[in-house]
Amino acid sequence: YSEEGAMMDNRFATALVIACVLSLISTIYMAASIGTDFWYEYHTLLPAENVSEAGRSIWEEFISEEADEKTYTDALFRCNGTVGLWRRCITVPKNSHWYSPPETDMTTNCISFSLSDQFMEKYIEPGNHNSGTDLNRTYLWRLQFLLPFVSLGLMCFGALIGLCACACRSLYPAIATGVLHFLAGLCTLGLVGCYVAGIELLHKKLPLPADVRGEFGWSFCLACVSAPLQFMAAALFIWAARTNRKEFTLLKAYRVA
Repeated sequence: YSEEGAMMDNRFATALVIACVLSLISTIYMAASIGTDFWYEYHTLLPAENVSEAGRSIWEEFISEEADEKTYTDALFRCNGTVGLWRRCITVPKNSHWYSPPETDMTTNCISFSLSDQFMEKYIEPGNHNSGTDLNRTYLWRLQFLLPFVSLGLMCFGALIGLCACACRSLYPAIATGVLHFLAGLCTLGLVGCYVAGIELLHKKLPLPADVRGEFGWSFCLACVSAPLQFMAAALFIWAARTNRKEFTLLKAYRVA
């Protein structure tokens, strides 16, 4: 039975190695999606010359502390904007002065959402503080900010438990690692759902102009790919731990008998 036990050990070891690789890839994808600004992209069909004429005023409104949701969303529409979880960016001319001729030399400038921005209330009519709070969009925005960090935290905690399991030379704690990865996958899936719902609700309030096209960017795609990787890693961790425990119990009972 030693040869059979060795085969089982190799099988479980292979499953754990694959699960660890999937976990590492999903963690990298999740971290990259959080840190980049291409969750949603706007592409305007206007020529660059038209944008450059008002580039300076748009940028000043965009970075103003008093800029509300409608103000910066309109700037995103007009200036090929991109939006991340932490920053918003627009493309404006490098030199936008009243005495300069229109130019096509453009640069991308970004401004970060402050922590207060992340928890700020969204209004039924964006930009109108007297229209009342839109609870759906408010909580969707807050969840899309919190869920990715919860997901990363669960995976890191799961990795710590996995290291402890390796130190103890036991596969059984890998069940906890699998459960944590499963919960992380649910958080990532919830993040993706919240972001899509938030964008759709925003565009119902502020419809895209006829000459603007919007699409989800590659940062969003990384989060979408990360979720199934987390679920697959969770399944492998749980399968390896449970099956190994079951085989060990049966083998021990056989030897006692």
